[in-house]
Amino acid sequence: MPLLDEYATSRETPGPIARLLDNGVTLLIARIWLTLPFLAGGLMKLIDWRSGEAEMLHFGLHPAWLFNLASLVTQLGASLLLILNRRVWLAAGALGVFTVIATLLAHRFWEVTGPERIGEQNSFLEHWSICAGFVLVTVVALRGRPRG
Repeated sequence: MPLLDEYATSRETPGPIARLLDNGVTLLIARIWLTLPFLAGGLMKLIDWRSGEAEMLHFGLHPAWLFNLASLVTQLGASLLLILNRRVWLAAGALGVFTVIATLLAHRFWEVTGPERIGEQNSFLEHWSICAGFVLVTVVALRGRPRG
């Protein structure tokens, strides 16, 4: 079932671009790219457990082992679900909540002065953009389902 409606493909978007965007491979690649930071973060926490625990302690999260485990399970499990296009609402929601919490903990730009503030503010806003990507990937998944 095509994701894009006939109006969008015929009036607003050139045909080749509409076909590219309404392609399962393109959507799979987009889901992989959207989850890359979480796949990398989860794998690093798994491979280098001590550094993952140190990160949790740095942000005042105790017990560090439990927060590290929860973080890597969330990052890897939800990323896998999203890539496989399964329970997208749950996977995107989990990664979105994870991102909001991590952003509020790690990118507190309002507490920083000088040039560092600009970098922290940019990171803060970029993470909110990722959350918007989760909303959009969920909408795409919902629209791709058969109606009725």
